[in-house]
Amino acid sequence: MTTPATVLPRWTIAAPFVAWIVLGVSYALPGNGLLLALIGVALCAAVFTAVHHAEVVAHRVGEPFGTLVLAVAVTVIEVALIVSVMLTSGPEKAGLARDTVFAAVMIVCNGIVGICLLVGGIRHREQDFQSRGAAAALAVLASLSVLTMVMPNYTTTSVGPVLSSSQLAFAGVSSLVLYGVFVFVQTVRHRDYFLADVPDEDVHAAPPSTGVALAAGGLLVVCLVAVVLLAKVLSPVVETAVKNAGAPPAVVGIIIAALVLLPEGLAAVRAARADRLQNSMNLALGSALASIGLTIPTVAAVFLWTAQPLILGIDGKETVLLMLTLVVGTLTLSSGRTTILQGAVHLSLFAAYLFLSFAP
Repeated sequence: MTTPATVLPRWTIAAPFVAWIVLGVSYALPGNGLLLALIGVALCAAVFTAVHHAEVVAHRVGEPFGTLVLAVAVTVIEVALIVSVMLTSGPEKAGLARDTVFAAVMIVCNGIVGICLLVGGIRHREQDFQSRGAAAALAVLASLSVLTMVMPNYTTTSVGPVLSSSQLAFAGVSSLVLYGVFVFVQTVRHRDYFLADVPDEDVHAAPPSTGVALAAGGLLVVCLVAVVLLAKVLSPVVETAVKNAGAPPAVVGIIIAALVLLPEGLAAVRAARADRLQNSMNLALGSALASIGLTIPTVAAVFLWTAQPLILGIDGKETVLLMLTLVVGTLTLSSGRTTILQGAVHLSLFAAYLFLSFAP
């Protein structure tokens, strides 16, 4: 039996403070090209470090609490990025929250899930997971997605893909309540729906000590704040690059979602490759749910408070892709047993989403 980890890797301790140093220099020397590249490197390092510390904390608290910690940590990054960019950019970014949340759903449900199923299928031929947990997650995901991103196109109190103040408040509260019920089911009432047949201790190293977990939690907070501030510095550069490339404005949302989901996606793929597909599904579907269930209430509260416009409704093409994703996800994950075929189907939808985003 292995002993608990007693130290954190040195790079995970140094990276947050290096990110803060780079951030301080960026305020002192704004607009420097070389410095902008260094900010990008520091941002990526801070994101990966944040997820590493979230994984340490997650390992300490165990499943399914572990994947919940990681999903919430990543969503905090996403929410902070969205709110900071939208508040500083004005009404022209009224649709950024919608674009980012929709991108997160498509990246997770088709990109990350597809790669996990394909990699796991190639290495292990067939893999098992709890279909009851996946069914519960997909039911909540379908409800949240349609109520927050499709319904705004069909309400009549306000014109266009927006909600009135009362409707926006209802959408925010109902999203938060539904996500809260899901978390209660996942962690308390029906926790067994989200646990693998093989106990964690048989596939993991021994959990870290309490001191290491507390240190990781503190460094996680430091990383999250650094990520938000660094991304705020880089956001004008990303927007200018997208505009100069002639890409649609929604691509900015895809970039933000991909940035915050990349480390979590790598963690899910590693778990699938190690034949722990249950952990992969918990990570992937949990992050998609957290993306809507926490982002929409937060953004709704901020924009009700500031009285700024907020566009939530997706267009017809995106509605078709969303519905197809939900239907396919229900079919491919209903049996609790997957092969490379399910992975290929999800990745084909992800490729269609990316192509149509750049060539609408």
